[in-house]
Amino acid sequence: MDYELNGQGTTYGNSWMHLWLVRMLRVIPVRALYAFVAVFVVPVCLAVNPAQRIIYSYFRDRWGLTRWRSALKTYMNFYMFAQVVIDKFAMYAGKRFHIDIEGYDDFQQLAERPEGFMQLSAHIGNYEIAGYTLRAEKKRFNALVFGGEKASVMENRNRLFSKMNIRMIAVRPDMSHLFAINDALANGETVSMPADRLFGSTKSITLPVLGKETQLPLGPFNLATMRSLEVLAVNVMKTASKRYKIHVKPLCYDKTATRKEQIQQLASSYVNELERMLTKYPEQWYNYFPFWK
Repeated sequence: MDYELNGQGTTYGNSWMHLWLVRMLRVIPVRALYAFVAVFVVPVCLAVNPAQRIIYSYFRDRWGLTRWRSALKTYMNFYMFAQVVIDKFAMYAGKRFHIDIEGYDDFQQLAERPEGFMQLSAHIGNYEIAGYTLRAEKKRFNALVFGGEKASVMENRNRLFSKMNIRMIAVRPDMSHLFAINDALANGETVSMPADRLFGSTKSITLPVLGKETQLPLGPFNLATMRSLEVLAVNVMKTASKRYKIHVKPLCYDKTATRKEQIQQLASSYVNELERMLTKYPEQWYNYFPFWK
């Protein structure tokens, strides 16, 4: 999962900054870095980054908060996002977090079957932690990632994932990633991808999210229903400074219905789970672009 405040789908910062952040986190407690960004980094980001208007509108319009509470929640959102980024590099530096899992049996049942299945995520929480935690020993985990991510981030991911039977499939302009996805599913593997943002193809499905219609990518829902796959929604939410909770939820749809109905049902199930997570963790919404156009 790729998070960004730069609007380009890549992790903020350059390779030199990433390298030094990993080195610092090998000796500095994450809480110390949290305090630093809370005082010195987040206020600057709020002052210069246009994404603050998007998040302010999210709290003001979608949750109906007052101007003051919306502004406060916007600060909390940026602060929580900064923690997620720090946590990601802390993992690269060898730090560990306590992970609770809700719905692990649902994952395990599918992991033990020979057939492949899909996991759908969103730009909330810290999904990358799921790649280190929620995996099957015998079933390879394939994660769809942004093809233009920083080299330093990809190198750190490759270093950790290579030992865990995890493969990253980069989204390419020529759509070649679709062949890798199809091969993985045909081989009975797990494929994970976000379903809350258009990427690769511009084909979409329109659904209400938090009371207002928006466009979601058609691809994940089309692929799952085309192969009659089992689908899980997996969201990893931060619950304390060094603690996360993985929420696993089966997404149900009627496989005997028409394809159009199946796609609609699956997408609706996904949105219901996304809204459930946002109701519990409203500050952990990290879609820093006009999601509701």
